[in-house]
Amino acid sequence: MIKVYNLLGLMQRAGKLITGEDLIIKNLKNKKIKLLVIAEDCGVNTKKKLEDKSNFYGVEHVEFSNIENISIAIGRDNRVAVGITDSGFIKKFKQLIEEGGRQ
Repeated sequence: MIKVYNLLGLMQRAGKLITGEDLIIKNLKNKKIKLLVIAEDCGVNTKKKLEDKSNFYGVEHVEFSNIENISIAIGRDNRVAVGITDSGFIKKFKQLIEEGGRQ
């Protein structure tokens, strides 16, 4: 699983992540986000809002890890979700999750 967190950090440094609820919703509308990653321990209302928005705009979403680990990986505080904008990173992210399983 460490490789997945390293990849999230690399995406952040490469500018391929969008964080923050308002920016995520704006970029879901603009079709810039290709995969939405939601922390498993985020609030019920926030999770429902993000899932509904991603379904409405036809963007795939997955639940992964927790708020603390995602936040540490990308170097930002209290991030409940991140939007990935690069198809190559998405492919690698999914591959690492399948290989390592969910923890």
